[in-house]
Amino acid sequence: MSTDPSSSSSSSTGGIVRPSDNGLLSYGAYLQLDTLLSCQKPESERVHGKLSHDEMLFITIHQTYELWFKQILFELDDVRQIFSEQYLEEQLMLQVVARLERIIEILKILAQQMVVIETMSPLDFLKFRSLLAPASGFQSVQFRLLENKLGIPPERRKKYHHKGYKWLERTPGLDDETFNFWSKLKENYEADVQKRRKNAEALLDEEKIGHLDAIQEEVNKFRSLFDEQAYEKRRRGGIARLSYRAMQGALLILFYRDQPRLHLPSKMLSLLMDIDKLMLQWRVNHLAMVQRMLGSRMGTGGSSGYLYLKETTSDDYKVFLDIFNLSTFLVPNHLLPQLSDKSIKLTVTLILRCAFLAQHNRTKDILQSSIRF
Repeated sequence: MSTDPSSSSSSSTGGIVRPSDNGLLSYGAYLQLDTLLSCQKPESERVHGKLSHDEMLFITIHQTYELWFKQILFELDDVRQIFSEQYLEEQLMLQVVARLERIIEILKILAQQMVVIETMSPLDFLKFRSLLAPASGFQSVQFRLLENKLGIPPERRKKYHHKGYKWLERTPGLDDETFNFWSKLKENYEADVQKRRKNAEALLDEEKIGHLDAIQEEVNKFRSLFDEQAYEKRRRGGIARLSYRAMQGALLILFYRDQPRLHLPSKMLSLLMDIDKLMLQWRVNHLAMVQRMLGSRMGTGGSSGYLYLKETTSDDYKVFLDIFNLSTFLVPNHLLPQLSDKSIKLTVTLILRCAFLAQHNRTKDILQSSIRF
């Protein structure tokens, strides 16, 4: 496509579309530039008859955000469509990973884009801010859809629907009676703890007490790994959100991520954490920008402004917090049981309709999808 400047008029907001000489589709017509570039309607110009210069930047930035939100939702919906089938071939799993990687790159742009709007000074913002009420970024439907599809329910966005993690409950090895992974891991772990305690006993008193306390604290945490009742107690207290089986499945994927059949599921877990991290980074950048521009003023939509946005940077807004916290239970490789031949040959069955898929239709049960190798 050509971007020949001679095809546009002197106006920066209209007359961009020109038919090509041969009557074929032109660049401007394909992108509907006349429509796109006429979507900026500054309130300062409408109300006062004179444009407040920085309002054009303000509108352009937010319209750009909405276009990127649309693209992210488009990618998420494609992933959801892929997993609408009962069985999923490996090449489609590669496509899912590619979609998530694209989302991550877009989120990087969104986080970096905040520096552009920060070229506007707080005083310049105040020249037109009063004209925006009661409009507010809080009203962005696409951003709410994005949050919901990632797993934050609209009725209480500080919580999420843990059923979206059922895909982890079908990880290979969880139900293999010939390979009692968790019993073997518990046996290996307890032997390692005894060895470390013995070594700590040989230390000087001050060092010994510190080492023994650290070991006991670790043992207390690991108790919920091997005892479902202890784990459920943590979950009821809000410390854990994954189901017990989903937690086990996720750990199996991490423990044996070098197994060819578990490489893509492991990649999926990593990408989900990257999405969470970049969403948080965007929120933090947004928070800093709002504080710089407005201090502690209320938002134009009636929110508490900075104080409200500060709450959205807490762990309550991390959809995949449990996956981050799995590192608590990682152990050295020499403690891992050797996988049985049966476990290695198992079909990797996952319900890869994670939290953002569960929110697409919360009135239906999560459908099971499988990855066959």
